[in-house]
Amino acid sequence: MAAVTWLEKFFNHSKRIPIFGHIFKPEIGTVQEKILILDFGSQYTQLIARRVRELNVYCEIYPFNSYPWPDKSVRGVILSGSPYSVRDSNAPAPDLTGIKGEIPLLGVCYGAQYLVHAFGGEVMPSDTREYGRANLVYVLAGDPLFRNVRTDTQVWMSHGDTIVKIPAGYQVTGSTSDVEAGAFRITGEETWGIQFHPEVYHTTDGKQILTNFVSDICKCSGTWTPDLFVDSTIAELKTRLGNDRVLLGLSGGVDSTVAALLLHKAVGDNLTCIFVDNGLLRKNEYDKVLESYLGLGLNVKGVRAGHRFLSQLEGISDPETKRKIIGRVFVEVFDEEAHKISNVRWLAQGTIYPDVIESVSVNGPSATIKSHHNVGGLPESMNLKIVEPLRLLFKDEVRRVGQSLDLPEYILKRHPFPGPGLAIRILGKMTKEKLEMLKEADEIFIEGMKRHNLYDKVWQAGVILLPVQSVGVMGDERTYEYTVVLRAVSSTDGMTADWSHLPYDFLGSVSNEIINKVKGINRVVYDISSKPPSTIEWE
Repeated sequence: MAAVTWLEKFFNHSKRIPIFGHIFKPEIGTVQEKILILDFGSQYTQLIARRVRELNVYCEIYPFNSYPWPDKSVRGVILSGSPYSVRDSNAPAPDLTGIKGEIPLLGVCYGAQYLVHAFGGEVMPSDTREYGRANLVYVLAGDPLFRNVRTDTQVWMSHGDTIVKIPAGYQVTGSTSDVEAGAFRITGEETWGIQFHPEVYHTTDGKQILTNFVSDICKCSGTWTPDLFVDSTIAELKTRLGNDRVLLGLSGGVDSTVAALLLHKAVGDNLTCIFVDNGLLRKNEYDKVLESYLGLGLNVKGVRAGHRFLSQLEGISDPETKRKIIGRVFVEVFDEEAHKISNVRWLAQGTIYPDVIESVSVNGPSATIKSHHNVGGLPESMNLKIVEPLRLLFKDEVRRVGQSLDLPEYILKRHPFPGPGLAIRILGKMTKEKLEMLKEADEIFIEGMKRHNLYDKVWQAGVILLPVQSVGVMGDERTYEYTVVLRAVSSTDGMTADWSHLPYDFLGSVSNEIINKVKGINRVVYDISSKPPSTIEWE
């Protein structure tokens, strides 16, 4: 049985109704050109979409075995990578009728190997390392896919199999020192295959390669813009929601705020925004968030419910249990608020792509990285449908849409903050005392970054409280207190991230301030791991 992708699970979830992308097409401002990306379960599939959209070209991701028959709007198709081997008995095998030889086609990694394996070539387990960085030692002169790509350019390999024999009519267009058929083209067709990943940062000329395919070969004009997204999404929201009343789970971050503005433009006063204080926000965050919405024209209702969350989290250590408790109580609070407003039919959320990607594994529930209360679905008793206008956008795309909507800079530039809040930054048992410690340390770190003009240079930052106590000396006394970790990363979409190189003087100053001002903490360390292999959050 072929792998079940997150999209297949998404299609089968009857209560999830996204208002953009695969399911519904815009009714005004219709996109006249698009790229289809067929997903074979690769961890990089969404990054391909991310890179294509950077070129202002609209694209849609579909499961390899469930996609619409290409019409004139489809300018090209990209086959993704996969955790499978093409030699597996249950390997994903797409039907490329109407695609291969008819419109431009690019196979990436598994996609390239499938184009060889299924059409008379040979793919075998590699006897050399084909993971990580490599350099092209040969590029076919004049090949349109490699226009303006240097011969020695760095590429990123990630596969255990390799192409050992290409079919008749195929031509090698690129090689590394270890991989002869690093890239190929089918003679007489606009079909290419590459065994490396152009979508990842480590492929130096990856953007140029994708530009060559999308713009030059597929002839896409690159007119898909934030303004177009705003117009088409508002039109779709108006059509789908009509005069129904909508509740929005507002968090104060850029995602839910942009979602709120889109919904407000579509349904006006029929939108009620609910901002729940779950007790796990940053210090004084509840009041600051409510204040930040003054003047935006939104109907925002604050609900203080921290005691309900904290009473059930007290003493809980397991991170998944924490998330599930938070998700359950969150839904309970919303259910109560929904019953206070008549005729509510929809619950809106600011869910974005990374939430979905990290919440639903392509290999089924047993391999889920983490749950997330924004994408966990609702109990039948709640009787609300979900609308997620930003579900298929990455964070930087959301910010560009926010700019198009004239969202104030102080909201646009806010760092992402996890839905479960500080609960997943307290490793080990949750207690009120630990939560207060963390809030104090976190405020010192974040406000210090703002004072030193570092906040806007960092994608996301926070403090993690470890279940580790160590010996210290304060004055003439020995202490045995907790350790906190400072975490700051740079990123564009949250899919990958590098640790931020904050100045040593700043880190030293923050460390001293935390230790001197926050009772119970006597050691501060800085996290210098990147994603991957580490995640941004610790839980």
